[in-house]
Amino acid sequence: MNEIKLRQLLEAVHSGATAIDDALQSLRDLPYEALDDFAKLDHHRELRQGFPEVVYCPGKAPAHLLAIVEKLSVRSEKVLATRADPETAATLLKRFPEAIYHEAARIVVVTHKEGEHSAEAGDFSHAKTQRREEDLSGDPDSISQPPFTLVLAAGTADYPVAEEAAVTATEMGCRVERLYDVGVAGLHRLLAHRETIQKAYVLIVVAGMEGALASVVGGLVSRPVIAVPTSVGYGASFGGLAPLLTMLNSCAAGVSVVNIDNGFGAGYLAAIITRR
Repeated sequence: MNEIKLRQLLEAVHSGATAIDDALQSLRDLPYEALDDFAKLDHHRELRQGFPEVVYCPGKAPAHLLAIVEKLSVRSEKVLATRADPETAATLLKRFPEAIYHEAARIVVVTHKEGEHSAEAGDFSHAKTQRREEDLSGDPDSISQPPFTLVLAAGTADYPVAEEAAVTATEMGCRVERLYDVGVAGLHRLLAHRETIQKAYVLIVVAGMEGALASVVGGLVSRPVIAVPTSVGYGASFGGLAPLLTMLNSCAAGVSVVNIDNGFGAGYLAAIITRR
């Protein structure tokens, strides 16, 4: 249930096209729908936050996962299932053949059975992005284009987390560009793309090892930087703790930090910022 669907339902009741009892039936599962004793689905989330509840796959029994995605897909234009390994993805694709599996990002996207997500279905669609008269990116040619989120990865080993962020932001309606393998070990690789970096509306910086890339990027731009520490690195990185602390202690203003390997959280936050 989103704002557009709710408005259509209320207009149908007002015009007499839908009976009050039928409308009540449609609203019966708000704010949530209980599935036996294993899940309570938040169908109200899209109305409240602009995007449907997202399913985290690890730890869920296949039967529970299928039931959750099935119920969400009936009431939502799009369902994201994150951290889906190939076996989990195969299970979902068998049940939902119309779904798309982004293997690198480990995300399965299930669209509504009656049609794909339309530009009018959610607040995150860039068809609904409101642009001010001045050009936010500084590029005269981009006035007619929606602002873009730039995902940067320090190294190729950070690719899966970067893709999780990129796919999440894309599925939430963002225009996304990628810039990978531009870590501080070869700073010239990053600076070669300085013009693109400075045009981005939001920047997601994914880095393991010492995590210094977020501070470098934060010192180059006047836009929000979302730093994502990854668990990539040798023993002293402590599974991502070292880059996490580096990013949290960044001296560059405007850098926020999400949890270790949390590409989904970074992509979601970027979509919220872009939406505003």
